[in-house]
Amino acid sequence: MSFIKPKVLFLCTGNSARSQMAEGLLRAYSDEFEPLSAGLEPKKLHPFAVEVMREIGIDISHQKSKSVVEFFGHHIPCVVTVCDDARKRCPKFPTTFLHWSIDDPTEATGTYPERMAVFRRVRDELAANIRQEFQLSAAA
Repeated sequence: MSFIKPKVLFLCTGNSARSQMAEGLLRAYSDEFEPLSAGLEPKKLHPFAVEVMREIGIDISHQKSKSVVEFFGHHIPCVVTVCDDARKRCPKFPTTFLHWSIDDPTEATGTYPERMAVFRRVRDELAANIRQEFQLSAAA
């Protein structure tokens, strides 16, 4: 008998940073879920997102940006919008919705270290939200 893991779809506008990091974090923290990510207007995976995740031992370099349209018709028990734009524009899924208003790190300006600091802050905020919402231990 096989166990079907509940799908969790992280959704943002571009699927280039926040939702990608959230997908990687949940995959690393728990094997009880099938994490997915998508965007309303998918863009290429941001290299800074890959870099800050690698700093904590999580490789998301193999992940690809996807359109939310790819998930229409699929049973997805939980959709998490990680930005206000996605919350406003999210297509309706017959599912549980969660919303986290997370800053878009791709809009950060300044020097390389300043921009990386924004990506790290967003990564850590996502990690805290995932641990809390999915009741995962801090050691995860």
